[in-house]
Amino acid sequence: MKKSKDLRINAGYVSVKDFLLLFFAMAAFNGFHMWIYQEFLERGLMETNIQFAINMLIAYIMVTAALFLTGIAVIRHIFWNRPMRTISQAAKQIALGDFSVRIPPLRRDGKKDFIEVMFDDFNTMAEELTTIETLKNDFIANVSHEIKTPLSVIQSYATALQKESLQAEERKEYSEIIIEATQRLTAMITNILKLNKLENQEIMPKTEPFDLSEQLRRCAVAFEDLWEQKNIEFEANLDEINVCYDNNMLEIVWNNLLSNAVKFTGSGGKITLSLKSADDLAVVSVTDTGIGIDRDTQTHIFDKFYQGDTSHAQEGNGLGLALVKKTVDLLGGTIAVDSKSGHGTTFTVCLKN
Repeated sequence: MKKSKDLRINAGYVSVKDFLLLFFAMAAFNGFHMWIYQEFLERGLMETNIQFAINMLIAYIMVTAALFLTGIAVIRHIFWNRPMRTISQAAKQIALGDFSVRIPPLRRDGKKDFIEVMFDDFNTMAEELTTIETLKNDFIANVSHEIKTPLSVIQSYATALQKESLQAEERKEYSEIIIEATQRLTAMITNILKLNKLENQEIMPKTEPFDLSEQLRRCAVAFEDLWEQKNIEFEANLDEINVCYDNNMLEIVWNNLLSNAVKFTGSGGKITLSLKSADDLAVVSVTDTGIGIDRDTQTHIFDKFYQGDTSHAQEGNGLGLALVKKTVDLLGGTIAVDSKSGHGTTFTVCLKN
């Protein structure tokens, strides 16, 4: 496999400054020895005392070797041992669960050798681990909260049903509330299992060609009763387009997008479902005239359990759009949102045609 050069590296292992410093240090040392040698020649010491000359040569070789080895040791300490010790200590902190550790750059000139690039990659890894740890903790906290809420409702109203003095109408009302809570709990657990399956899915399901417009019609009809109850006008503009995907996976996308459109569109509003072909892509848009989404919320709408509009929290659990995003990513498509608070929302999904 051909190794590609890391374009971030713009400096050598040993800088020109360090090289010149070592070069002039060795040159000065050799110049000093040449001066001593010249002095000995002028005074006739090298000619009259052969043993002394041999001793001086041996001493010169030993001192030169010692200085050379010392230079290598200094270079190794500065450019290898010190950064390796730094990253080793940081890695140990990561292993102990401290993901806040970051390694500052060693160079002061702003350039990057492969050690500095390795530090940058380590810091990026630590940031990603911090994010993953935060998401994991948030996920556990959200799951616990979302399960606890319907269970509390079920427990409270089940206890109330045990009262013998309860009227028939009250008993029916309490039973309906319990059923709604169990349905909400079932839906949440189902979505968690679906999302977990998608996130850990390595083998893609078998794909087959099918009529996307027909699938969209079936999904839309499933919500007909809901939009009629809210007196919502529904419009569909669907071109006949065939795609090759897993049918069931795409239904997750359309059902969640349509469900959100109905949920957040008020009485007398309008929902538009469209399917067009553009640049060899099947483009599906779900547009509503609902409450819209502000900019801050748009950055988090695909996060698990995130619910920007808490007034509708009892109608969902914040997993629908996370499922949509994961499904579209797995299918190799894209999803975008265009919305403004109070002016409706459009979700656009692009799939290979």
